[in-house]
Amino acid sequence: MENKELGKAIANYRVKQNYNLKQLAEKTKISSSMLSQIERGLTSPSLNTLRMIADALELPLLSFFTESEKSKDLITRADSRKKIVFPPPQNMEYMLLSPDLSGSIEMVLMKIPPLSNSAENPVVHIGEEVAYVLEGSIMLHLGDDIEILYTGDSVKIPPGVHHKWENTTDQEVTIIFAVTPPTF
Repeated sequence: MENKELGKAIANYRVKQNYNLKQLAEKTKISSSMLSQIERGLTSPSLNTLRMIADALELPLLSFFTESEKSKDLITRADSRKKIVFPPPQNMEYMLLSPDLSGSIEMVLMKIPPLSNSAENPVVHIGEEVAYVLEGSIMLHLGDDIEILYTGDSVKIPPGVHHKWENTTDQEVTIIFAVTPPTF
């Protein structure tokens, strides 16, 4: 990592925590002019100096060396979602609401057409799932039970529990769910 990038990272963390140079200097026992030179990339701090800055900002030392995610990479635009569309007889559609599967959770929008199922047989996965019915009513086969969920209802599906969604109505059902770890 270049001095400029390192300095910029330190400055960003300092500003995020509402410290000015003088306040951070007092906290670290490093002169304001030295901190300014580090932040502008004009000098390379020693490992000990970096530790003092990290301690003062209450951050792990490695924070200065990891790239933060750009906000544009965190946004999923409605017209650019990843989709899986199943052919008849299911005709189901899954849309990934999270930008990708790199995190520890995924958000998915599921549309189940009238008189169709999410699967022929109940499925099971290793992750935990929480689902919320955005629109419609749906029959949920959950383990040995069958429950009817309506608009606004939600359910937690623990890992290892067999489940299947069944739309017995003449209206499309829309469900949003989160799964951890990602399995889309």
